[in-house]
Amino acid sequence: MIKVAVLLCIFGMAALWLRHSATVWRLVFLHGFLFLAGMLLAAWQTARMDTVILDTPVTTTVSGVVAGRETTDRGYWRYTVDVTKTADPELMRPPERVTLLSRQQEAPIAIGGALTGKARLSPPSGPALPGLNDFAFDSYFNGIGAVGYFYGKPVSVEGTERSSSALTEASEFVAQLRASIGTRIRAALPGDVGALAAALVTGEERAIDRKTVKDLRQAGLAHVLAISGLNMVLAAGTLLVGVRLALSVLPGVAHRFPIKKLAAAGALSMVCFYILISGGAVSAMRSWIMISLMLVAVFFDRPAISLRNVALSAILILVITPSAVTGPGFQMSYAATLGLIAGYRFWRERPQENVSFSAAPLIVLRAAFFFLSGLLISSLIGGFSTMIYSAGHFHRLAAYGLVGNMLAMPIISVLVMPFALVAMVVMPFGLEKLPLWVMGQGLEWMILISRMVSSWGGEATTGRLAPAGFLLIAVGGVVLCLLRTRLAFFGALLVVAGLAAILFNLPVQPDVVISEDGRLVALLDGKDVSLNRSRPPDFIFSQWQRALRLSDPVPPAMRPELALLLPDERALNAESGGGRKSQRQPIDAAAATKAAIKLLSAGSPGRFACVARQWCAATTRQNWRIIVVEDARLSGAACDAGDLVIVSSMVRLERCRSGARLVTARSLRRAGALELYASPGGDAASIRLVTAILPEELSRPWARHRTYDWRSDQFEAADSP
Repeated sequence: MIKVAVLLCIFGMAALWLRHSATVWRLVFLHGFLFLAGMLLAAWQTARMDTVILDTPVTTTVSGVVAGRETTDRGYWRYTVDVTKTADPELMRPPERVTLLSRQQEAPIAIGGALTGKARLSPPSGPALPGLNDFAFDSYFNGIGAVGYFYGKPVSVEGTERSSSALTEASEFVAQLRASIGTRIRAALPGDVGALAAALVTGEERAIDRKTVKDLRQAGLAHVLAISGLNMVLAAGTLLVGVRLALSVLPGVAHRFPIKKLAAAGALSMVCFYILISGGAVSAMRSWIMISLMLVAVFFDRPAISLRNVALSAILILVITPSAVTGPGFQMSYAATLGLIAGYRFWRERPQENVSFSAAPLIVLRAAFFFLSGLLISSLIGGFSTMIYSAGHFHRLAAYGLVGNMLAMPIISVLVMPFALVAMVVMPFGLEKLPLWVMGQGLEWMILISRMVSSWGGEATTGRLAPAGFLLIAVGGVVLCLLRTRLAFFGALLVVAGLAAILFNLPVQPDVVISEDGRLVALLDGKDVSLNRSRPPDFIFSQWQRALRLSDPVPPAMRPELALLLPDERALNAESGGGRKSQRQPIDAAAATKAAIKLLSAGSPGRFACVARQWCAATTRQNWRIIVVEDARLSGAACDAGDLVIVSSMVRLERCRSGARLVTARSLRRAGALELYASPGGDAASIRLVTAILPEELSRPWARHRTYDWRSDQFEAADSP
């Protein structure tokens, strides 16, 4: 950071010295200064967060204070807990804040209250595949050090050792207010309608049924759930127009006072309250800053909609949270806003003809035409602007999103958001039921529209994109929107070049994929996929399916007749009074090797054959013999029979004596998810392996926990095995 600061000073002084120069060096030093300033801000935020991330999964008793809570679609509660103590065992490096799911439909523990309970904690997961989203990165900058769930019901306790401050108390008050508003909305509107209404106001989306979320996404309406420009503009516009109209009908008020500025002040107060209770997502922050700038511009009679306001809001976000630039929320939000403002500028500067209508029906038809055409054009611009980011981050596109938006947006604009605003205004007086009912009717129609559009099968899977193509299209879109001369066509050329790079540089499909925990292994043959588990975890496999464009998986063939009679360790250890130091019971190595060979030949080529709680085996189309070991005692036999052995538990075995490639939970902890590619030779000894976590990334704060050894309480070197 010191080196970056020194370079920043050098480039800054050079740019200041050449501020009146017309040479190219002025631009070089100015842009160098801005680039280094961004690097310094990113380094400062990283050092400022200093989030402690749990190093390995553990079961412990967690005590702490509830910093936030959110209900799920099953009626469970997900708590955000500030940890004050861990016990049995006491963690040497405990995370400061965790999120824990309580699978009990009980009355929740109050925000600010203390709780304790036995919980299973795990580190935030890394990328499901190389190049996909790293959830540990997001958790680090959100201050979350571990995720997990309670065993049973957490218990509310009295008192806490946590130090309190004015900022903490204010944060808890806002969280309590947010939870109270969400509860009152869901009480007035039960079911998915209430969950959607609460999400539009408070940003709490977990209570929405997963099927409804999927329908909204496939209908191109998922953006409605994100508190973004749409929500805030509709709410602020409703209040601005409503207050201005109300003041204008009062005798003499419009002539004595600037009612437009008074209405803008009311709308500004409203959006400030909205951002407090909305959870503060990046899209919401961007919308709040931009709308606040627009409303402040009204006070000084300045243009409210301009690219300057977009730039100012982006600079403010990047100064406070530079990490936001890597997320899809920031990128999609600004891409849509930039495209809409550029489109608005083009529309405003178009040649116009003065046409007047005197008949009332013609005036109404003209207004309806402009409303529908504006909705169509804005939906097209927003869809095309965010398309590349949706494909790049989520690997899917809503094919009928335009139709979904055309049908649903009038309902959202007229019924949903305006009456949501009215409900918030009258809620302190207990009069929110009627406006919420109207809002609920609009949301019911929106759900019906999403179900209809999604039934057409409109989600298109794009798979992983070539990074060069993604970058060219993103930069080309920005150039196309910013430049106003013929140089804007250069942006169009970049977009075309990016499309060509994506279409003619398709990524090579891996042959084997291994999850980060080693429990899920996939054999790929084009779009066909065979798994070692009948019910794969949806969180992992859904990402694989979209990124690799896979078809429905082929489940393993269960072969219980090939099961080995292994000694029951738990029973033997209980009889001997053993505990953690109990020795593992030996097995017949020769019999286990023969069983592995039989299991390899039991399944059809390219499909796993499994024995429950012992192991799975398969022979790939390249004649690789792959064995996935669940019972660690079978690791040695698997090494003798297979070419690739995957052990999903921590074992002392570091390599196979037979020369087979060995992948264990210890190696996966450092490498993350793996992709294996067949080499030109085709033999298993020359498999090309791609890791989700590169060795140089292990020194970064959000990945450093992978090198921590709790026995020595030290971090291993990033390049150590």
